[in-house]
Amino acid sequence: MTQVFKFRYRGTGGRGGLAVDLRAEAAPLEGVIPPHSMQIHNKVWLGLPSSGLHWKDAAWLAFGVAINAPALSELIPAGVFIRTFSLDYPLSDYQSEAAALAMDGWLHERFDMESSGAAVTYEASQDKFAFTWGDIARPLFDAPGV
Repeated sequence: MTQVFKFRYRGTGGRGGLAVDLRAEAAPLEGVIPPHSMQIHNKVWLGLPSSGLHWKDAAWLAFGVAINAPALSELIPAGVFIRTFSLDYPLSDYQSEAAALAMDGWLHERFDMESSGAAVTYEASQDKFAFTWGDIARPLFDAPGV
């Protein structure tokens, strides 16, 4: 069943905020690779909206699954296909990283898993959002030990 998750973060000091509406569903893998999907980890697969996405949104959406993929693999060893139908940024500051937070929130609402540590704060002194990703210091950086 398709579920909608609304991620919201309100900045401080008059700054706007982040808002992402994610519509997705999870289905058993059923032993075949879903068409037009990407493998995130072992038997955890992600399908992107048929309407397409900006590459940064797709990368951060996949990262939102990746930071939870080991827990998903343990929870659903037969495999899971996470299909996204839409990802929208309604009336908010745009930050592609928020796609990962929306996916993280959706997964934790949908499945009983420990927190990944993904979070956002607003750094007023630098006038920017600061994202943290649990134990991962440099997300989307493909180097050993990072």
